[in-house]
Amino acid sequence: MRNPYEILGIKEGASQEEIKKAYRELVKKYHPDQHHDNPLYELAEDKLREINEAYEYLTKNASPRGGGRWNGKSGGGSTSGDFYSTVKMHIQSGNIAAAEQMLNSSGDRSAEWYYLSGLVFLRKGWYDEAYSSIQRAVNMEPGNFEYRDALNKINMTNRTYRGNAAGRGYGQGPDLCTMCQCLWCSDCCCECAGGDLIECC
Repeated sequence: MRNPYEILGIKEGASQEEIKKAYRELVKKYHPDQHHDNPLYELAEDKLREINEAYEYLTKNASPRGGGRWNGKSGGGSTSGDFYSTVKMHIQSGNIAAAEQMLNSSGDRSAEWYYLSGLVFLRKGWYDEAYSSIQRAVNMEPGNFEYRDALNKINMTNRTYRGNAAGRGYGQGPDLCTMCQCLWCSDCCCECAGGDLIECC
């Protein structure tokens, strides 16, 4: 990872309040919704991902009052940031089995874990599980715009699907009284024509 202070455009040793302020401003600036139908859309997504990783690292590792310094490492050996970056890479390349295997082997059940599990479920078409996992990630980190955005997209897709289904008559049927009236009327018409739709005792 590049220097997270550099990514957020703040000086090393910034306080948590300064980190949060810088993060919020950058998320507004680079949020993909701001660049929809624009060639910069994918670039904005990548930038937002980098901003989220930098913010996550600093909120977990920087001192609450500031004073922390970047040493060019994000820990010794493999870090959770590296781990989750690899999981994301598998999801983006469509290697869902590898992403799922990595997540299942991890003992860490952070907000990022639930978010990525939700993306895996989404790719598998398990929408209820995807919604639950991403909702949990949002509950754990309400300020994370990436998680919230994913949840909003699922909600929007769900509303669109329900609206389309309702427009085609799915999920909206006549009530029992209307059905009985239709059957009774059909039976009367059949009997007038010499037939019988519903045999009586």
